[in-house]
Amino acid sequence: MSGRERLTAVLAGLSLALLPAVSPPLTGLPIGAAGLSPILQRAQAQQPLLRISAIPDQNPEKLNRLYGQVAAELGRQLGVTVQYVPVTDYTAAVSAFRTGSLDLVWFGGLTGVQARLQKPGAQVIAQRDIDAAFTSVFIANRRSGLQPIRQQKQLTVLKGRRFTFGSESSTSARLMPQYFLSQAGVQLRDFAGGTPGFSGSHDATIALVQSGAYDAGVVNEQVWKANLRSGKADRSKVFVLWRTPGYPDYHWIGQPDLDKRFGAGFTAKLRGAILSWRSTNPQQKAILELFGAQQFTGAKAGDYRRIEQVGRQIGKIR
Repeated sequence: MSGRERLTAVLAGLSLALLPAVSPPLTGLPIGAAGLSPILQRAQAQQPLLRISAIPDQNPEKLNRLYGQVAAELGRQLGVTVQYVPVTDYTAAVSAFRTGSLDLVWFGGLTGVQARLQKPGAQVIAQRDIDAAFTSVFIANRRSGLQPIRQQKQLTVLKGRRFTFGSESSTSARLMPQYFLSQAGVQLRDFAGGTPGFSGSHDATIALVQSGAYDAGVVNEQVWKANLRSGKADRSKVFVLWRTPGYPDYHWIGQPDLDKRFGAGFTAKLRGAILSWRSTNPQQKAILELFGAQQFTGAKAGDYRRIEQVGRQIGKIR
């Protein structure tokens, strides 16, 4: 190779080295994730991060799988970095939203109302097609001697029984079930020991009632059906005692400053992305199946007025 050819090769190599790195789309990886180039890490650090979360109503493994997929899909549709941030309990989800540590949260009816009251301007983004008239089921252990009931007033059969709710802040496993119980004349002090249990989640309630640790409990019907399909709930050991009337429940809530942080019209774009999810798209189909829904629909704060009223009645909203 001549001196001129060597010089040309060296200059070409330097030119390639100075070219900016070509970055793949940002699809929900946390900032500074292992394996990213320093250039890509700096690019991510300069962009706002959309932090999503959800009340921990089911086992962590399912939540991580579901919301990891949600983060990836929203990142693809919106062109921003999206990160799923787990929380320890329902109260932590509300607190983190209030302080601005979370941008978009999948709340239950009660926690959603609490979050909006504590963060004026927060936006109701969407709900599932099943959330306008959601239902809970009271379940009982086969060995308890309890039998299925047809009327709400028959909930008095639970007096003196070992009974557990789910989380203390759950709409479907505490708030509305307690409301229906009180309408039937059953107060919390009427359960065995003068107080009910609080398992912390729907999955835990099913396991506790099935084991016989409690005679009965209450869970949201969607999780009950999912546990039946997976085989975790055994009909020979636990059964549905009574199904509640419908009430409004889960919904996505976003921070009031999303447009300021991510650009004008971002909240509408976010809402449009979630409402666009369809089972004809393989990634979106997997998400919808994990949510137990056919699609997401529009929702507004007024849809949850009844939840706020009941929350105030039982002292969960002040």
